[in-house]
Amino acid sequence: MKPKFVDANGLRFGYLEQGKGPLVLLVHGFPDTAFTWDRALPALAEAGYRAVAPFTRGYAPTAIPADGAYDTDTLGKDVVALVLALGADAAVLVGHDWGASAGYAAAAMAPERVRLLVTLAIPHPRSIKPTPGLLWRVRHFATLRSKGAADRIRRGNLAHVDELWHRWSPAWKDIPAAETEPAKAAFREPGCLEAALGYYRALSVRMPASHRLPISVPTVSFAGEHDIIATRAYEKARHCFTGSYEVVQMPGGHFMHREHPEHFVRELVRVVREHDARPS
Repeated sequence: MKPKFVDANGLRFGYLEQGKGPLVLLVHGFPDTAFTWDRALPALAEAGYRAVAPFTRGYAPTAIPADGAYDTDTLGKDVVALVLALGADAAVLVGHDWGASAGYAAAAMAPERVRLLVTLAIPHPRSIKPTPGLLWRVRHFATLRSKGAADRIRRGNLAHVDELWHRWSPAWKDIPAAETEPAKAAFREPGCLEAALGYYRALSVRMPASHRLPISVPTVSFAGEHDIIATRAYEKARHCFTGSYEVVQMPGGHFMHREHPEHFVRELVRVVREHDARPS
């Protein structure tokens, strides 16, 4: 599938697209790319939607921001700007990992642009309470922002990408090499890996303004049974939402949508249809 391009929030974004109809915007995380949605795109297209998966800022072929801005509020603004740049007034927003974080930000800042929010693998950050066990499981938040992280990841033909996938989806014993190759290909592009790590360097002990706001749009969170964040964390997040909130427990870990693609796609199409995200 060949990427198309659009300008949004001061950047040139590459994106994949299938189908016609109301817009569904699918946002990837790390270490991943828009190709992570290659099974969801045709399923949503067949269901009557225009499914668009952008490569997020800094991920080739999307441009690397000259100002080095990768903070959460900026990621949320990217999502809102993409909805408008793609010619829609509002969209169903689906986000995994960093895409989920951006989705929470976008839905809080511009609820009029999000008809339905669907997140994967990340409960609302305001609900997460650090414990020694959790801090160990998410130690990558420290290591990926450390000096020399890019050089360490590049060693062994980017073998650390595979290590992260195995660590975050521990029940997925035989991850095909093809699963991580799109991310590796992107990270081989000049500056892309440094840009991806910029998301981690932009983290602060102070929660971003967008994550301190309640979310009023209908939200569905997919929680992997074997993810590094326990599924009960999603139930504890209910106080972050003033609109409807549903938790869908999924088999698999952090990359549940790749580990169990048929199950995920079926559930994704279901929740989109059930929430009647089509404009009236």
